[in-house]
Formats: sequence, structure tokens, C-alpha cells
Amino acid sequence: MGRSLYTKLVLIIMTLIVAFMVVVGAFLLHGVRSFYLNQFYEGMQTVFANEELADSLRAAADSDQAVEGISEILKANIGRLGIDSGSRNYYILDGKTGEYLTGSNNPEGGIVNTANILTAMTGASGYKSDAAADFMDVAIPLSGEGGSYIVYIIDNKATVQSLNGDLSRIILQAMAIGLIISVLMSLLLAKTLVTPLQELTHAAESVASGDFEHKVDNPSRDEIGVLTQTFNDMAGTLEDTLDDLKKSEQMRKEFVANVSHELRTPITSVKSYSETLLDDPAMDPEMRAKFLNVIVNESDRMSKIVQDLLTLSRFDAGSIEFEFTTFSFEKSVKDVYSAMRLEAQNHEHEFTLEFMSAMPEIVGDRGRIEQVLMNMVSNAIKYTKNGGRIKITAGAKNGTVWCSVRDNGIGIPRQDVEHVFDRFYRVDKARSRESGGTGLGLSIANEIVLRHNGTLKLDSKTGRGTVITVTLPVEGPEHE
Repeated sequence: MGRSLYTKLVLIIMTLIVAFMVVVGAFLLHGVRSFYLNQFYEGMQTVFANEELADSLRAAADSDQAVEGISEILKANIGRLGIDSGSRNYYILDGKTGEYLTGSNNPEGGIVNTANILTAMTGASGYKSDAAADFMDVAIPLSGEGGSYIVYIIDNKATVQSLNGDLSRIILQAMAIGLIISVLMSLLLAKTLVTPLQELTHAAESVASGDFEHKVDNPSRDEIGVLTQTFNDMAGTLEDTLDDLKKSEQMRKEFVANVSHELRTPITSVKSYSETLLDDPAMDPEMRAKFLNVIVNESDRMSKIVQDLLTLSRFDAGSIEFEFTTFSFEKSVKDVYSAMRLEAQNHEHEFTLEFMSAMPEIVGDRGRIEQVLMNMVSNAIKYTKNGGRIKITAGAKNGTVWCSVRDNGIGIPRQDVEHVFDRFYRVDKARSRESGGTGLGLSIANEIVLRHNGTLKLDSKTGRGTVITVTLPVEGPEHE
């Protein structure tokens, strides 16, 4: 069972506060460690860079009592070096072996040769910092007539660890207080936010069940108040809107059916008139032929409109039956290519076909799928200037087959691309009329593809051409 909004608010706010405290705590702890680490190494470099101290140490290294002399100098600078036997100590080591000679205390188990000690044994100062180590150290080499030595300063980070412990306790206390505050805040939010949302939910359920009369009372002027008022307005108009949509849809279907029916009469009249004119010897033959050709062409155009309208009307009514069989999609593409090749050659187009992969057989209505392919290629030929390039490519991928038709024709403006599958929509009505277009071809093609649970996608740029791609499931719509 899902958590309530009350519980989610508590958990979210608690999580935010805990996450905030953890992040802040991590930054603070890291900052303290970094501060002490930088302070230690910068301080040591400053101290040992002092010329007076450096001269004193070199002079002590030249004496017969070098170890004692160096030790006395370090004792005299305990304050500057921050020496504290509890956390920070100094030692004097043999410059060649790293063996412990003397120091501010006697280390148990001796001195381990760290990276800085090894560096000092080569004659270079060891100031390497390691944030992951549980200590900080520096090693300064000294050479003189009395021998070679290493001044070694080490800090066990006890001060840093103590301060981090105090900070951790403070962070945990702040986190506990934050959790208490989060609970109180969530309860307050629940009262002001969740209650009106619950009322809106109940009202929405009523609307979903068909009750559009339910109103929500919320006089506040905040976002929830505006949402409530909007919901009330929506509930008051939704029923009428749904009725209007149903009426509009019914009118649209009736319009298509009526137009289809009404166009049959003028088609019959025009064709009868044209036949009469053709038999009239009194009319000038050339003029008569011109008028006859116009009449016949227009009658053919209206016949095509009627046929397309009836097809779309049957799609809307769900009365079109498909003959689904298993067939070769590759052969259908080749057949369409062969059928349209002569038309493309008449327009001097460069017309090519390429298969990008092996093509499986598919389940579908072969005749209607080939009708879609013919429409795609026909449009490419119509709207590409003579001498253009048209390329058909096809392939199979992830249980689907696809076929694309690419041309370098006139293209379609960006604002018109999303409307190309709308019924009677023509980008350039004059150009479409000249080429015999009705504005229904792509609508029919899209309906056929949708009935196969496929997709028909068009991409175009004005002056650069168009790419239209059909994608179909191999197993057919019954297995999608």
C-alpha cells in the first residue's frame, strides 16, 4: 500500500534535513582537517625557512656535540614549533639510517621511516602531506662536520580528532533538533496543503464517475485556491464540452459521408456532358478537345476525391476489413520501386533502392501496405523538380521493418509538417491541384499504418527535401 501524503511530507523533510546536516558536517570535518594540515606544513616551512634558525642548526651540526647542540636549539624553539609531548614531538635521527638519536620523548617501538624521512635521507627536505594518514610530519636534513642528521617533527593529529569529535556531537544534536522541527513542519504543511488536495481528489472522482455538479469550497487566494476555482469552472463546463465534442465528431463523419454522396451526381453529369461534347461536330475540334480534356480531368479528380472520402469514412466507421497474410516486405518494396521507376525516369530523377539489412517476412495486408509505399514514392516524384534525387531505403530492426523515401525536392515548411496527415490539408493548394493531389493520400496512408500498429513519420525542410518513413511490426498488429 502506498504511503499517504502526510507520511511522504514527513519523510521528505526529514530526509532533506538529515542530508543537509550530513553534507554540512562532512564539509566542516573536511575543512577542519584541511585547515590543520595546511597550518602544520605552512608553519613548519616558515619556521625552518628562518635564516637565523637555519644558521644555528647548521652551526650545531658542525660541532663535536652536534646532537646535543641541535636538541638545545629545538628546545629553545618549542613555542614556534608547537611542540607538545601529548600530540606533537621533535626527534633527531641519523641522517643515513633514520635511527632515533634523541627527541622530546622516547618513542615506543622507535621511529618508522616515513616518506618524508626517506626523502630527508636523500638530502632533500620532506614536506609531503598525506590527508589519509593518522599523523603529520616533516623531515629536515642537516649536514656538518659532526655528521649528517635529520630533524623530524611529527604530530599525531590528536587536536584535530578531538575537535572533529566535538563537531560530530554538535552536528548530531542539530540533526535531532532538525528532525523534530521537520515533523512539526510536515504537520503544518499537511493541514494547509493536503486537506484541500484531498477535497479536490474526491471532487475529481465524482467528475470521473459522471457527476459534474460537485463543487469544492476553498476561498484562499494561493495556488491551491486558484486550482480549486479552476477545477470548479472546469467541472461546470466539461459536460457541455464533451457533448459538443461528440456532436462535432458525429458531424464530421456525416460530412465526409455526405460529401462523398453529393459528389457522385456532378461526376455523372460532367462525364455525360463531356461525352455529348465529344460527339458534337459543330464545335471547333481544337477548342472542343480542350474543354473536354478539362472536364474529363476534373471528373476524374472528383472521382478520386469520392473514393478517398469513402475510404476515410469506412476507416472512421471501422467497416474496412484487412486481409492479413504473411508476405515478403522486401518484394513489396521492390515491386513499388519497379512500378514507379518509369515515372521517375520521365522526370529525369535519379531513382535508387537500397536494403540496409536482411528483410524478414511480415504479417499484414500486402495490398494496403503497397498502397502506402506507392503514395510515399508518388509524392516524392511529384514534389521534386526534374533531375532530382529520390532514394528508397529499407531495413529491419528490433522486431520491425521500415522503409524510407528521401528526396531533395521543394520540401515542406516547418509549421506545416505536423499537419501533413490531416485530411484535406495541402501545403500549397495550387501546386497540389496541378499535380493531382486531393489532400487525402497521406491521411489514408496514415490510417492504414495505424491499423497495422505501425508509425508513419515525416521530416522535411523547405528547399532541402523530405524524408518519410513507415515502420511496421514484423508479427503484425495482433501480436503487438
